[in-house]
Amino acid sequence: MTEPARVFFTSMRCSLGDSLLMKLQRLLKAGGFEGIDFRKKFAAIKIHFGEPGNLAFLRPNFARTVARRITQLKGYPFLTDCGTLYVGRRTHALSHLDAAFENGYGPYAAGCHIIIGDGLKGTDEVDVPVPGGILLTSAKIGRAIMDADVVISLNHFKGHEVTGFGGAIKNVGMGSGSRAGKMAMHNDSKPQVKPKACVGCGECKRFCAQDAITFKGKKASIDHGKCVGCGRCLASCPHDAIVNSWSSGPESVSFKTAEYARAVLAGRPSYHVNVVNQVSPYCDCHSESDAAVIPDIGIFCGRDIVAVDRASIDAVNLATSLPGTLGTEGKGKKGILKSIHPTTDWRSQLDHAEKIGLGTQKYEITTVK
Repeated sequence: MTEPARVFFTSMRCSLGDSLLMKLQRLLKAGGFEGIDFRKKFAAIKIHFGEPGNLAFLRPNFARTVARRITQLKGYPFLTDCGTLYVGRRTHALSHLDAAFENGYGPYAAGCHIIIGDGLKGTDEVDVPVPGGILLTSAKIGRAIMDADVVISLNHFKGHEVTGFGGAIKNVGMGSGSRAGKMAMHNDSKPQVKPKACVGCGECKRFCAQDAITFKGKKASIDHGKCVGCGRCLASCPHDAIVNSWSSGPESVSFKTAEYARAVLAGRPSYHVNVVNQVSPYCDCHSESDAAVIPDIGIFCGRDIVAVDRASIDAVNLATSLPGTLGTEGKGKKGILKSIHPTTDWRSQLDHAEKIGLGTQKYEITTVK
């Protein structure tokens, strides 16, 4: 029988003279972070810098706290992320860096340098085996991330329109994929248009980086030959006129994301930190952020990426939704995540991750004050 993994937690409450960043330092120490050998090792801090316009992404202060501790432990930290498929400010390394700087992630504010993991145009990648892979035998990962000796994921926990939630597995798996890797993860999920609901506003086309959306008689049409299934059109449509073509699409993306995370983490030390605050319903890839659906909860961390995500999910699902937010609109659904994304199943990613040996959903919580 699998032993429960240890997950460490601290709340967002702070007494006078004791900041949240000081609590994060104590949390890392209690949680075994310093048991990793960082001496003269390159440590990739996998993070999401946030799409400009979005205000739910993590403040750089969290990254600085983690980077500073790695430096004190004689390691060489750097912040990293890979480029995106969709239209936005992070499609190539130069605009990605501009976006990071705009959101406060300069090297001085963040406490370390920033390296875009898959190079200038998203093509600097390594083909990495997927141990225990069921859908994939290999994964295309950004080279800088694979060159690191240690992987630390620093994650803003939130909802996600395709996978149900975005946590550590999503950040490491999807976020570490090169452009070709992201296409491989997305290409089984193809959205379709509901003609009766479509009003021809063009919002979906504006967000499609693949030029897959055209209009016939003021009704959108999606070319599945060009579509990579990134899901941006689903979230951007103001009339809910775009839906997934089949239920297995999001599940496949979740499975492949877990397999990519398995490839990234195999054979080297890793540690995972989920900051569960400003829990927005959609990914930080959006250039906007809807109101947080629940009150801030706290920070979860540990060595087991699956356990850290599961503990975060359980806390979110038990929370009371904030009035007037998307979390109150799916009445009768089981838990917050199902309420905000009723057509996705957050369990898919965790069940598959556990199945391929990425970690365990069993955990024991240790609270650090």
